Amino acid sequence: MPLPRRIAHLDMDAFYASVELLRYPELRGQPVVIGGRSTPAPRDLPDGRREYGRLRQYAGRGVVTTSTYEARALGVFSAMGMMKAAQLAPDAVLLPADFQSYRHYSRLFKQAVAAIAPCIEDRGIDEIYLDLTDVNMPSPALGQALKSAVQQATGLTCSIAIAPNKLLAKIGSELDKPDGLTLLTEADIQRRIWPLPVKRINGIGPKSNEKLAALGIETIAQLAQADPALLQTHFGLTYARWLVEVAHGRDDRPVVTYRRPKSISRETTFERDLHVVRDRERLSEMFWRLCEQVGQDLVRKQCRGRTVGIKLRFDDFRTVTRDITLPNATVDATDIHRAARQCLKRVTFDAPLRLLGVRVSGLVDEAGDVVLPVRGEQLSLY
Repeated sequence: MPLPRRIAHLDMDAFYASVELLRYPELRGQPVVIGGRSTPAPRDLPDGRREYGRLRQYAGRGVVTTSTYEARALGVFSAMGMMKAAQLAPDAVLLPADFQSYRHYSRLFKQAVAAIAPCIEDRGIDEIYLDLTDVNMPSPALGQALKSAVQQATGLTCSIAIAPNKLLAKIGSELDKPDGLTLLTEADIQRRIWPLPVKRINGIGPKSNEKLAALGIETIAQLAQADPALLQTHFGLTYARWLVEVAHGRDDRPVVTYRRPKSISRETTFERDLHVVRDRERLSEMFWRLCEQVGQDLVRKQCRGRTVGIKLRFDDFRTVTRDITLPNATVDATDIHRAARQCLKRVTFDAPLRLLGVRVSGLVDEAGDVVLPVRGEQLSLY
């Protein structure tokens, strides 16, 4: 008889900010914001003290990369415009992002976890899924062992949920942050999952959340009890079926340990539709950040790409894509950004945007060999 599935989701706590606090431990307990363009590094003074920039001093374009939990308590979250963040937390310490350091600590925590549970699905720089089904250790002890391994390897904390599937594990890892260990079974769904807002389900975006709210469906419990015919009328058959399944905590997706990419992409759906003129500064910052993230993903996957593309979705759900092929494969964010801007020039902007994405394909590995995809598989890193 097969063992019951045990799937974990491990999420590093405020990862970028936590790495910075290792470097600047005197900032622990303070609101700290990381991000912006050309943010100056802290300055060492002759008397041995260190001088930090403050968020109120920031001027120009830029978005928040991340923030400490103390800054989040003031309303400052990732992807927020820096000027808006400065209004909410003007005295917060402002630090520049150091992605090389973040990648280093990402490798450290994943190596530490792999020594205990090698069946890992890499979901980005700060989160992974684990299949723990065949690990011979009770879940409480196993979860604690994983947390301790991460702490010893990096000096950082993480939050872990162990559950019957990826859906519940993903939701569960947020329930007891920071430094949480959450154990969920199917018996816990009504008590711990159903009271949560529907937007906590990965796959229900802002627009779907609004449509559900208009139907009087705000919690996962209400979604589970909704009439399937009503959901089908408003969302279509396929998405309605998926909503019913996830509301009851059902998810049979496996932990995928490896996929050979044929493209790498990043995209973001906005909390509100953005106007290309009135919101130009925010769109420009997000566009640059997506190009930068794609470049980082290419480096991490040890490949380069020749074809750069964009994806736009307007407020009426029209989706437009454009792409351009470069003379040489690249991982450089500036090259990707320049090519993506050329793609933008071929689009007519006649409505507000709800989604923006950047994609690189035509991949080659570091030796210059073409990366051949496994049939039917595509890695899209969001």
